[in-house]
Amino acid sequence: MADERNLAAASDGGIDWTRPSQAERRGLKRATYEDVLNAPENKVAEILDGELFLSPRPAPRHAIASSRLGAALAPFDDERGSPGGWWILDEPELHFGEDVAVPDLAGWRRGRLPAMPDTAFFAVAPDWVCEVLSPSTERIDRGRKLRIYAGSGVAHAWLVNPAERTLEVLRLRDGAWTIVAVCTGSDTVRVEPFDAIELNLDRLWVAPTSPDPSPESPA
Repeated sequence: MADERNLAAASDGGIDWTRPSQAERRGLKRATYEDVLNAPENKVAEILDGELFLSPRPAPRHAIASSRLGAALAPFDDERGSPGGWWILDEPELHFGEDVAVPDLAGWRRGRLPAMPDTAFFAVAPDWVCEVLSPSTERIDRGRKLRIYAGSGVAHAWLVNPAERTLEVLRLRDGAWTIVAVCTGSDTVRVEPFDAIELNLDRLWVAPTSPDPSPESPA
């Protein structure tokens, strides 16, 4: 577990808070929601700082970590059980003004979002988001997306790295992200905002696969 660290500016932890310059903005055609609707079905489409980003669908290790984490948090999304009190969704489309973000997981306290909207997206910022990091998306997840989440008042963020087997727990404080905990390996932890239950990190990771033995190799 790590001591709390403030991430108000660029940090050694790799969070990139830089914004595109005005010159860059003028040189690029601003993306619109029509671009999201017209994106290929095999891509995740997001608009960040006016730019359209198309990401590939998650690789298996990424998808397994996200799915297993969602399953572990299912008790919070149970209206009749304990602890309850949340909506937990996979890959919801979030609208923050002109920005459109799709986290791997997001959660809303039911006191803030009593009922599901009829739209295909959410205009109410979630209370918690989770990004499962991959080499192709980590810089965007740590940079633009964390900054947009902070600016929209998302209170909690988790960064899950299946390759490194780490969970970073962030809390928004005075408009900046603070690292509350860094959990690794097979730790069993209680971390906010879901510290009512224990989370076994070992369940999120897929063991590396060994190559199949060649036909000449002994069984």
